[in-house]
Amino acid sequence: MGVMTAVTVPAGAVKVRLTAEEKRARILGGVYFALALFVLWAFALGVDSNLDATFKLSLPRDRVKDVEWAVNTRLVGYIVAAILAFLGGVQLTRGFAKRGNLVLGIGLLLFVLSFLAWAAAGTSFSLVGMLTSTVLLSVPVTLGGLTGVMCERVAVINIGIEGQLLSAAFVGTIVGSAFGQWTGLIAATLTGALLGAVLAVLAIKYQVDQIIAGVFINIFALGLTSFLATRVLGPNPDLNSPDRFTVIEIPLLKDIPVLGNLFFKHNLFVYATFLLVVALQVGLYYTRWGLRSRSVGEHPKAADTVGINVFRTRYLNVILGGMIAGFGGAFLTLGSTGRFEENMTAGVGFIGLAAMIFGRWNPSGVLGAALVFGFARSLQQKLGILGTPIPSEFLAMAPYIVTIIVVAGLVGRARPPAADGQPYVKQ
Repeated sequence: MGVMTAVTVPAGAVKVRLTAEEKRARILGGVYFALALFVLWAFALGVDSNLDATFKLSLPRDRVKDVEWAVNTRLVGYIVAAILAFLGGVQLTRGFAKRGNLVLGIGLLLFVLSFLAWAAAGTSFSLVGMLTSTVLLSVPVTLGGLTGVMCERVAVINIGIEGQLLSAAFVGTIVGSAFGQWTGLIAATLTGALLGAVLAVLAIKYQVDQIIAGVFINIFALGLTSFLATRVLGPNPDLNSPDRFTVIEIPLLKDIPVLGNLFFKHNLFVYATFLLVVALQVGLYYTRWGLRSRSVGEHPKAADTVGINVFRTRYLNVILGGMIAGFGGAFLTLGSTGRFEENMTAGVGFIGLAAMIFGRWNPSGVLGAALVFGFARSLQQKLGILGTPIPSEFLAMAPYIVTIIVVAGLVGRARPPAADGQPYVKQ
């Protein structure tokens, strides 16, 4: 009969491996405490207790003028630091379950509020102007992100969004200058569709590596538009001065304080972007087309087995995605600047891809992420006007720092469609 021997394991000898979610919870808790200490040191104790920040909530052209909100800068710093410390404590002890990203967003929003109060200490700051700029700057990012959603939902990676935006902006400028803004808009949209078709043929028919195909489109678009801008637009400035789409004010709604400026005093592109987000959200999750698209992206072989044409679905979505990118390129010139500049996209297409990941391949999530990126760019511009002691180089880095944080996974892991990037071979 065998003798059983009891083995005593010293306390602390057994190491418990933390899951990815537990590691993220600890990191977020540390982030909250770090932000709390920074706010306390820089935005509360680091300013004069008598300084107030005045936020303007109306614009000179508004019917209701001189709407302002004055706050004590140091008091705001104390309150925000206390809230962030509380969030850090809760995060480390029991977490926020599925509301983690929402709480993170609230925490970052409070941090930004205290930062703005510090930046505007002793002066005034047009908060509604910055938020309106946020909406405008988020439009091309949203459209770029929606392009990515359309493609990757059917398992085609589109790295060429930057090139699609840039090419469409160039064509829209020339055609819009020569034949009118509406014709320019149509030409820009078709340009995006054409490049989408090129990507589709390379990725679906010839099974070229999708990353390489996208990079090819980007390099081709940048080189061609730069060359033509020098040779065509330089000697012919009349071809670089299209009429911009005018602002359309929604009656009654435009007079709502703050919200009127944010959502109801924009041009065609802004309204169309919001409608497109709603349409794609409904289409992807509540229509036959959306079900087929998602099935092709998750399990193309199973979709083919039940009679779904995988190739046709992928071609359709990639080309439609290209049209959305073309529409976004038209916004850059016909809806915003009114002229074409070399490499004027400046990474918007890549930020759109980050917004797609941040938004978890979901149209409404893309819009929310794009507003975050738009806010970062708007903040960079407004802080430059306020003359803060922060070097301008660091302000210019703000949108890209946000992009790195998102892609690094601070907001949590996002799972792409299962077959994303994989060519399908019919058997």
